[in-house]
Amino acid sequence: MDFNSEDAPNIIVLNDEDGNEVQFEFLDLMEFAERKFVVLLPTDDDADEVVILEVDESGDDEEESYVGIEDPDLLNTLYEMFKDKFRDVFNFTD
Repeated sequence: MDFNSEDAPNIIVLNDEDGNEVQFEFLDLMEFAERKFVVLLPTDDDADEVVILEVDESGDDEEESYVGIEDPDLLNTLYEMFKDKFRDVFNFTD
């Protein structure tokens, strides 16, 4: 497999609240209200929902971290933006 091709999935690994590693496919980076958000898809076979997290660049180190979004209105707005952008790529079912 050619990992330099545009078709190769971009996999990132995050730790869940229990410290377990979870793999995600990076789908998109979005900006909204001067903030950045990532859209991720869990790589397990049963995944049918994306995860949207806010990018937190406020740490002292060079690494960015990701924070869950508590505001349901913001989350819905971001999801609608993602659906609109990728309507020709994914088959969305609400």
